[in-house]
Amino acid sequence: MFRGRYEHTIDAKGRTSLPARYRDALAALGERRVILTSALDPCLVAYAMPEWNAFEERVAKLPQFDRAVQKLKRIYLSGAVECDVDDSGRLLIPPTLREHAGLTKECMWAGSGKYAELWDKLAWKTQFDTNDDERRAISARLAELGL
Repeated sequence: MFRGRYEHTIDAKGRTSLPARYRDALAALGERRVILTSALDPCLVAYAMPEWNAFEERVAKLPQFDRAVQKLKRIYLSGAVECDVDDSGRLLIPPTLREHAGLTKECMWAGSGKYAELWDKLAWKTQFDTNDDERRAISARLAELGL
């Protein structure tokens, strides 16, 4: 659903444009809003409502007293905000989420399939730094897919 990388800016009010291709994907679902939330990395993640609902259902089935599950809920669920996409294709990013991701003026939308990530442009560039162990792990995952 969400593919590609798109550079955008954030205005003084904390609004940014959702890439047109992402808006088209939402429109195909009859949606004009996304769930925007914090992530483990210093970025935000955006889900279409149906995918978010499925995610919440899967999380609800996890053991509630597992410390990792509690942390997951604190990061993902407590930070979740419904964001309407306005007629100009913009959405308002709440200040707490902007702070979590270190978002300033320039940002990068990065599609990740079922969700999209929103990064500060400079922080995004560091995501391509890999060491030998990471490259081996990535290669192993690709091999699992037969690639």
